[in-house]
Amino acid sequence: MKKLVIASAVAALTAAWPAAQAQTYPSKPIRFVVPFAPGGSTDLLARFLAQQLATPLGQGVVVDNRAGAGGVVGAEIAARAPADGYTIVLGSAGPLTINPNVRDKTPYDTLRDFEPITLATISPFTLVVHPASPAKTVKELIALARAKPGELNFGSAGNGSVGHFSTEQFMALTGIKLVHVPYKGAGPAVTDLLGGRLNLMFENLPTIQPHVRSGKLRLLAVGTKQRSALAPEFPTIAEEGVPGYDSATVFGVLAPAKTPAVIITRLNREMVKILQSADGKSALAARGLEAVGSTPQDYRAQIKDEYTRYGRIAKAVGIRLD
Repeated sequence: MKKLVIASAVAALTAAWPAAQAQTYPSKPIRFVVPFAPGGSTDLLARFLAQQLATPLGQGVVVDNRAGAGGVVGAEIAARAPADGYTIVLGSAGPLTINPNVRDKTPYDTLRDFEPITLATISPFTLVVHPASPAKTVKELIALARAKPGELNFGSAGNGSVGHFSTEQFMALTGIKLVHVPYKGAGPAVTDLLGGRLNLMFENLPTIQPHVRSGKLRLLAVGTKQRSALAPEFPTIAEEGVPGYDSATVFGVLAPAKTPAVIITRLNREMVKILQSADGKSALAARGLEAVGSTPQDYRAQIKDEYTRYGRIAKAVGIRLD
């Protein structure tokens, strides 16, 4: 009887623990790991969210840049952190869905070691050409590539980059053959596209939008499933005759696996309020990011979909980084 009473008391305390956590969380600053160096899109988004979260949470949110190995270093730090709500991480394709598919081993399992909080922003990868290109539409570009198989080249930020995967997906769906020219970063590739040394490129909208507005590049279509609110005048690649095409830069926020559900719910609620507010949408649009603010379940589904898609492309093409 005594053992039964003790067991019942322990069970009651265990059941009450999440509620107690919810009432006192957070009681100290939160670390926001960014797996890349300061100054990039991930860093800018994290700092915006950190600043906006401080008031509703009643605690500071400190951005901790941990760059290295294409985001793997920072992601591992977050995956190995205590699951208590005091470490969160800015997620993106590099560490979450590309590296695990192109390296022999990563020190974490994307689908097992993280707890999604929200899909924060999305910005489309776009298909751009030099203004001197005879192709003024996606259909014309496909026709040109078919007439010159293996003659047109494309640049990317490097082997295994999102731009590389985006173009491989485009080739697989259209049956065309292009020559890959990998660079050490998107900047040098865009420079050569501007100089006419490349025929085309798939690149993130914020990176190429200034050149499109100035007339130095021609944007043919966006890679997202729907037209982008950041550039609604441009059609999607799917609209242009390539059904099933999907390529975007997606940023989200995650916590270590087994972080209590009450904490995930609290963080999701506060982030979604920020992301879906008029001020939040406007501030992020100015940074070239379309605010989303999803449920944890929707973000998990997006990660799984992207992980599977990139894995299929990497296997079919033989993309490896080791």
